[in-house]
Amino acid sequence: MTTKAHKKPASRQAPKSRPKTPPTKVLAEVVAEVAAEHIPEVVAEHIVEIISDSGEGAQRCGQSLAAIASRSGNGIWTVEIIPAEIQPPHRSVAGASGNRVRLASRQVTNGGNEADLVVAFNEQVLLSRLNAGEIKPGGTILIENKWATDSDQKIATDYARICAEVIASGYRLIEVPMETECLKYVPDPRRGKNMFVLGMLCAIYSLNEDLAREQVRNIFAKKDQKIIDANIELLDAGRVWARDNLDLRYQIPTSPATEARVVMNGNAAIALGVVASGMEVCSMYPITPATSASQYLMNIFEKVGCVVHQAEDEISACTFAIGASYAGKCALTITSGPGLSLKQEAIGLAVMTEIPLVVVNVQRGGPSTGLPTKVEQGDLMAAIFGGHGDAPKIVMAVSTIEDCFYSMITARKIAETFNMVVVVLSDASLATAQQPFPRPEFSEDWLAPPIDQTAVPLDAKPYDWDPRSGIAQRFIPGQPNGMHCLTGLAHDRLSHVAYDAIANEEGLLNRSRKLAAFQRTLRLPPVFGDDSGDLLLIGWGGTKGAIEEAVTQLRSDGHMVSALHLKFLHPMASGIGKVMQGFTNVMTIENNWNDPVDDPVFNSENRRYSSLALLLRSRYLVDVDCWGSARGQPLKPAGIWQAALAKIKANGGTS
Repeated sequence: MTTKAHKKPASRQAPKSRPKTPPTKVLAEVVAEVAAEHIPEVVAEHIVEIISDSGEGAQRCGQSLAAIASRSGNGIWTVEIIPAEIQPPHRSVAGASGNRVRLASRQVTNGGNEADLVVAFNEQVLLSRLNAGEIKPGGTILIENKWATDSDQKIATDYARICAEVIASGYRLIEVPMETECLKYVPDPRRGKNMFVLGMLCAIYSLNEDLAREQVRNIFAKKDQKIIDANIELLDAGRVWARDNLDLRYQIPTSPATEARVVMNGNAAIALGVVASGMEVCSMYPITPATSASQYLMNIFEKVGCVVHQAEDEISACTFAIGASYAGKCALTITSGPGLSLKQEAIGLAVMTEIPLVVVNVQRGGPSTGLPTKVEQGDLMAAIFGGHGDAPKIVMAVSTIEDCFYSMITARKIAETFNMVVVVLSDASLATAQQPFPRPEFSEDWLAPPIDQTAVPLDAKPYDWDPRSGIAQRFIPGQPNGMHCLTGLAHDRLSHVAYDAIANEEGLLNRSRKLAAFQRTLRLPPVFGDDSGDLLLIGWGGTKGAIEEAVTQLRSDGHMVSALHLKFLHPMASGIGKVMQGFTNVMTIENNWNDPVDDPVFNSENRRYSSLALLLRSRYLVDVDCWGSARGQPLKPAGIWQAALAKIKANGGTS
């Protein structure tokens, strides 16, 4: 091993001169030194990143590391690092692909701050993470050393230059002969390097060897036994190499779960939630980062007698789902931001005809095609107000991986109870992040009821709206006496096309009544912290874990800060205004754009606020401030902590 660092690994340092002592004492000292080198340092948590070119398996390596650690009893949270292009150029900063894994002795709810240790397959992908500020100052970097002797002089020169800059910046850089070692077991290192690295990381973090081998067997379960054996050999080789050549040894205390748990990402949880909810039709058109939810459904849906329909475009996907819902049950369509825009007219059709529909929007960076593989919370306004005319919809947001599962059951029930469109907002971070949570125990109450085929009373009207709730009995095709004409045009209670002012206003009023009736069923979410103080942070969606971690730190430092996280954004629960009154300052924390207050171009007259801040300001007439980021990365607890602290100090709060 070649090491570039301010300090060499202990196993490679030159022996110190020793005083003349009896041989037995010298031997004892040597044994003690060797033992000390292999005693792991106990740490509460570590953040690891594995970064490679696309196709080299860094994402699988990170997912496997997380699975092994989770089964061992560690808390885990993963963040996928995905290039924007499907096949980006090799050895490019923009082509960095991989996974961030946060390992902890407790449950963790977000990806944390900067990485403690990074494994990079080349110096260009490493540079991408350094440029993004994702590596802790002084952190440890393990890098593939094959580029130092590459036949292309430019590559070798770039490698040497970047490594020198990394060392000069204070990082500990350790060169690892990954390819050389992998060639002892496989002819193509690109197809095995990730398992070698997994073995290294299992040794570094003192993870169970048997669990690691079992994980490899699970990964390649459908492959030939020779492939399984070769990858286990690579795993073991990486573990042995790290044991013999690295002085990095950590142990993260474990807390084995007392109940059955599952580990999955948010998109898989959404798919399983769809099955558990009783929805039987999903219509979709592929779009990053939502596609994997539909793909997961494709693998399991037919086994329970259900259908995934891949339409020719986003509009067709939405109208297909509406048609399926019209036939008797509630269907869903899954998409991302650009797809939501294309579906808006069809969503308006579902609103006008009062056909239940669930729309899952896995948000990504925008506008236009924007940042297709990056995270952002930029679609809230589009979800609520995106359609033309007055088209009230219920909009809710998932906040954890577990919430992704249960929210689908909730969404289906709401849609069918109120005959409305329910938009469920997720995001790219939750879509790909992994986290363990208690295994759901199935309940038949989750499922949709059988299709009603009883006869409709002769005097019933297709839109006989209830004067208090706005809800009308839903006529299902095939019900005796239920035949009527259905269009997207304005209509009266008999479903006859009606352009007169009274009929149109009556329809608008009753569709709004349904939204109000639903709002009366909502409970105020609990305040995280005290009910009063200097600052209240309000968030929504996948920022919950990072916000609450930052608030916990602020409160431990003596600051009077609390948090409120909203699940339902339209409508909002009653009582939010009263909660805000208990705090001197209120600020939303969002992963979308807002104009920075320290930029001289912006002032109180022209500054744009983030989405939730705008909604709260208009609804409650409270001077709600906002902080957030639209860099395409999940918000970090440290960034929220700094923003909250600055807000407290600027307004003379308790310090």
